[in-house]
Amino acid sequence: MPRSSQLLHPARAPVSTRLAATVLLLRDTPLGLEVLMTRRSATASFVPGAYVFPGGGVDAADAQCHSLASRRATQSDEHLTHAIAAIRESFEELGVLLARHADGSWATHYDILAIDRQGDFAAQCAARGLRMAASEVFVLARWITDRDLARRFDVPFLIARMPPEQTPVADESEQFEPVWVRPSDALARHQAGTFFMIFPTIRTLEHLLAYSDVAALLQACAVTDEPLWTSCPRTGWLGGRETRFMEHESAFGELALVCPDGQIAHTLDWQSASPVPLLKNVLRLTAPNPGVMTGPGTNSYLVGDPGTGYLAIDPGPADPEHLAKLWRAAGGDIRLIVCTHSHPDHSPGALPLQAMCQGAPPILGLPSAAKSRANSQFAPDRVLQNQELLTLSGRAPEANLTHTLQVILTPGHAANHLCLLLLEDGLLFSGDHILNGSTTVIDPPDGDMTDYLNSLDLLSRVCTATPVNFILPAHGYVMGGPDDEAQASISRLKGHRLQREAKVQQAMQAHPDGTPDDWLAQVYADVPARMWPVAKRSLLAHIARIEALGKSL
Repeated sequence: MPRSSQLLHPARAPVSTRLAATVLLLRDTPLGLEVLMTRRSATASFVPGAYVFPGGGVDAADAQCHSLASRRATQSDEHLTHAIAAIRESFEELGVLLARHADGSWATHYDILAIDRQGDFAAQCAARGLRMAASEVFVLARWITDRDLARRFDVPFLIARMPPEQTPVADESEQFEPVWVRPSDALARHQAGTFFMIFPTIRTLEHLLAYSDVAALLQACAVTDEPLWTSCPRTGWLGGRETRFMEHESAFGELALVCPDGQIAHTLDWQSASPVPLLKNVLRLTAPNPGVMTGPGTNSYLVGDPGTGYLAIDPGPADPEHLAKLWRAAGGDIRLIVCTHSHPDHSPGALPLQAMCQGAPPILGLPSAAKSRANSQFAPDRVLQNQELLTLSGRAPEANLTHTLQVILTPGHAANHLCLLLLEDGLLFSGDHILNGSTTVIDPPDGDMTDYLNSLDLLSRVCTATPVNFILPAHGYVMGGPDDEAQASISRLKGHRLQREAKVQQAMQAHPDGTPDDWLAQVYADVPARMWPVAKRSLLAHIARIEALGKSL
């Protein structure tokens, strides 16, 4: 994890969460699956006026009623307690009774009228010979309220089929206006401004769009009996508005690095006008070269502080304004310039940046290979060695901060590619080897797929040994998080590459007389055709790897 002394915002402990449970009551219609929602009171202390799923706090008594509920063999004590709480809350708020008689028949209208919503729910059910149908309540997701809020909840989102011949009636105290709605309609109405919902509700409904009927959704949740996802969103500023992101979304890792305790203080809009502080000792300046191959632009990084001077990573293209901004951000005190590789959006700015700096700081990296393209020629002042340490230290005795970057040779995207590991803060500067939001192009002969996959394995081991929590790519936001998110990103990337390679192999076997152009459409059918010329480069790299592996057998 980054040193606390380098964090941009003072540490603060988020408010503790309170356990609650909510349930999505579902039914099938000729037009598709519908979910029951209600409107919260306009005076409610939490999300007043929002349309929600019924639910509420988990009471201590809910854990004491296990014997009064049906239970699946795979249902844990925790999940059973949550199901009981959801059943109780759906009755108290909407008069929906998820309970069965001993003969298996559902609770009736008369049972519902006989039970006092304010009384001891479990005891009243037992008195009428009803058993709570907890075995028919499944876990869909788990949402944990944002770290920035004063009131926070840890809420399993459960699902159940609506009992037959029951009609929801709101308590007119906490909940109003029960409505059956298709997920797509609820989302459209929210977009139109007539159906206010909060982030977890919106994202849950978006997930439901993938299911055509209740049975399919129940089956998906029954496979593991664990949440399909768990999320505690993070919030940043985007387009002038507070915007939330889940763990799998591109900006989540950057918010976790810059605002680890949930402070809403980081702007995510891409711009090239000024550097973006990520830590006190790490600045990012994105070059004004957005495009298909570069995404929002090439990220140049400055590592260091005024006491140690700075190391510049990937000066980018030879854009005078970009380089001048990079120089000014470092106060003119750039001690070292490192290029992760020789591609034209990374290394051409090195020489003009060097010329701007007093003392002509050395340009470090690996020379371009003889097989590299003509626009990727690069010759450093000094060739870096694998595992070499580059250290920035304070000049004055009282300036005791040190920033140490370890060189990791990672051929694959290019033969001369390297990554840098900031040891004191557990940060990996990944160049083009790992990108946020896309996979990097492997362009033979300079690019090599086997080398690329081996380098991914190396980085995975490095992330475990150091450990590394955050990856700072040359294109896109920071990736990672406080746990194993960085490792997971590398694993997903390798898995994606191997899945693509399996498709290449299948295409080659199905059409042994075909050409790469014949196989391209089959292998990249999920990619827009306009991207196929770029994808073809990686296809050729996969073909070369498959053929080499075949010869070695």
